Amino acid sequence: MKLVRLLKKLTEINDNAEIIPVFQDEVHFQAQTTITRVWAKKGSEPKVMSKPGKNNAAYSGFVIPETGELVVTKPEWFNFETVIQSLRDFLLAKPCPDGKKYCVILDNAPWHKKAIRLIWKEELDEYADIREKMNYLSLPPYSPDLNPIEQIWRKTRREKTHNKYFALLSKLVEVLDDYFASFFIPNKLLKSLCSFSCFE
Repeated sequence: MKLVRLLKKLTEINDNAEIIPVFQDEVHFQAQTTITRVWAKKGSEPKVMSKPGKNNAAYSGFVIPETGELVVTKPEWFNFETVIQSLRDFLLAKPCPDGKKYCVILDNAPWHKKAIRLIWKEELDEYADIREKMNYLSLPPYSPDLNPIEQIWRKTRREKTHNKYFALLSKLVEVLDDYFASFFIPNKLLKSLCSFSCFE
């Protein structure tokens, strides 16, 4: 029943001309090589170097399904403070058009729950700037497939990090930053990938 209610709410949001849905999520990209299937000559044994350790690059992402626009920020870690800052960074990067309001759709990570409580439930004055331009909707627990930004993270890994060797974390970050920057403006690729048709 929770899923049915969520899908109904998402449809209502998408059909409301005054609301712009935005999906948010955090992600880590490992500097250590991730291996996946690859086409290779029969009998060959492809090898990919791998960097030891667990260094990673953290990103907080926002995607606007109706345009495909992607905004990413780079928090050092994930907590309620970085969530709040990323919301403000998003509003700065993509100001909400007059007469409209964003609805940010996010999962139930603990840092999201605390940010939601402070901003929208307790309505603290210091977060009035966010409430003025943004509402929220929480996804059901354990439902990453309902967040289309997950498709972007999968696509990024498939095209930019799988079977690739990064000697330095900074090189990984450079590759990711350049890739994400290409989707900052409206584009058909992410618009199609994150279309609301998946909820119909």
